[in-house]
Amino acid sequence: MATARRFTHEPALVLHRYDWSESSLILEVFTRQHGRVALVAKGAKKPSSNFRPVLLPLQPLSLTWTQSAATASMTASASDIHTLKGAEWVGGHIMPTGDALLAGIYLNELLLRLLAREDPHPALFDAYRGVVRVLASAHGDALEPVLRSFELLLLRDIGLLPALDAQTLTLQALQADTRYALLAESGLGSAAPRTRASLSGEQWQALQRALDDDVPFTALLHACAPAAVAVALKPQLRALLQYHCGSPLLRTRQLMMELQNL
Repeated sequence: MATARRFTHEPALVLHRYDWSESSLILEVFTRQHGRVALVAKGAKKPSSNFRPVLLPLQPLSLTWTQSAATASMTASASDIHTLKGAEWVGGHIMPTGDALLAGIYLNELLLRLLAREDPHPALFDAYRGVVRVLASAHGDALEPVLRSFELLLLRDIGLLPALDAQTLTLQALQADTRYALLAESGLGSAAPRTRASLSGEQWQALQRALDDDVPFTALLHACAPAAVAVALKPQLRALLQYHCGSPLLRTRQLMMELQNL
């Protein structure tokens, strides 16, 4: 007889939750050691449930769940939904609000669309947890370097970001004063005349050095801090991310555009 496999006290954050029954929820969570995991929280919608006030997005949690040994050995295990047994809020910051909350939801959607289930990314998890802490106190223009830094780390971690210190197709080194653009289909190359969404070779090289740093998220925050860098990176990274996410358009991006048109 198969025995249940138990995972305990795993650092995690909720990416998305939706109804499973009148009293239960399905959770998509991002965990440090097991990547994106799907869990059922039985009875979580009941007023008396200990899960009810805890299972919120953008909050650091410690989770315990079980997975049967038989299920764990199946080739389709990545699509399985496991049973949540315990959840504790580990504290540290308040819930983001306003534009910071919308930014957090956007990052959650990226992780849902781009990460395979049960594929660990511990360094990316640490960066994401750092971003969530920053979102609790950042608003407006201060969000831009935070978002650009995480987008770069996400693309790098899942193998979708080309080297930023050389032209992708020719492997030629970048010239410090020449403008280059990052395109979804061809990678990093010389920017066409009058292309606004581009950076100098020196700026791209600084971003690559930040990615190679021992603490890349902090280094990227500094590299993306100049307004000109963050503004030029935004459309290039968004196009690359949407290209790999495929259709339809990211829901949070659609919402942002609708809000801008009000």
